[in-house]
Amino acid sequence: MNFTYVMGLLGGLALFLYGMQMMSAGLEAVAGNKMKMILEKLTANRFVGILVGTLITAVIQSSSATTVMVVGFVNSGMMTLNQAIWIIMGANIGTTVTGQLIALDVGEIAPLAAFLGVVVIVFIKNEKVKHIGEIMAGLGILFIGMDMMGTAMAPLADSESFVSILTEFENPISGIAAGAIFTALIQSSSASVGILQTLAESGTIGLKGAAFVLFGQNIGTCITAFLASVGTGRNAKRTTLVHIMFNIFGTVVFSILSLYTPVITLIEGWTPQNAPAQIANLHTLFNIVTTILLLPAGNYLGKIAKVILKDKNETDESELMQW
Repeated sequence: MNFTYVMGLLGGLALFLYGMQMMSAGLEAVAGNKMKMILEKLTANRFVGILVGTLITAVIQSSSATTVMVVGFVNSGMMTLNQAIWIIMGANIGTTVTGQLIALDVGEIAPLAAFLGVVVIVFIKNEKVKHIGEIMAGLGILFIGMDMMGTAMAPLADSESFVSILTEFENPISGIAAGAIFTALIQSSSASVGILQTLAESGTIGLKGAAFVLFGQNIGTCITAFLASVGTGRNAKRTTLVHIMFNIFGTVVFSILSLYTPVITLIEGWTPQNAPAQIANLHTLFNIVTTILLLPAGNYLGKIAKVILKDKNETDESELMQW
């Protein structure tokens, strides 16, 4: 892989991450206050909680942002640990929307979306309209970055050495570790899944190799909430622990399914000519099935978190500040 391709890959990655950040910031600015009001007034109904978590995360395109906010609410006493569990489950479903948008392949109109968004940002004075411009520009830049990465990665499909590295991801441990570490580094599962979809689109990795990386990405996204919980109270830390347990449970279940059932072949059959859609569908299925399986046991996750992180003497401030 020559220097030109490397620069194209890095430039595309930079645009992709910047576009994701710009779009998320615009969406959060538009919906942020309403989102906080909904979360603060949330009832203990598990189905309402999951629905709210799904919708809010689908709107702001970041499960990390939703989970961090929930950790803050639990820490301040505005929300109980059990309420937070349902929001977190919904957030994991809502975060799959980005992958589905990428799979729709609307990249052809990306330059127009970016142009219109920048025009709005530069020439319109109304702050709310400017935020809408940020959403449009961010979405356009995101897809332009993906196109650049795809162009740079295309020659890798013919590189035997690179393909041999990717085949290592078919090993569950290697794939999960790679996905978790990369997502933890960039702190966005939506972005890391999008990059994985770009690899698949270029033909350098198939769903069989991408599956375990995808499962690891769901674990890696917990790092943001983990960092946000440092220095908080016990229940806020337990909220983060529930998030981690949810994704580890899903990873174990789907790793077993991928190894011993034809689930990967089944998903490939849904969209045989669309590799990004295959990854998006597996990501969505992962989070929906995991939520359904854990729905009856949600309160037990909270109890397990309380067993792992036992209550400590409130006067021992030094221990309360430790994770």
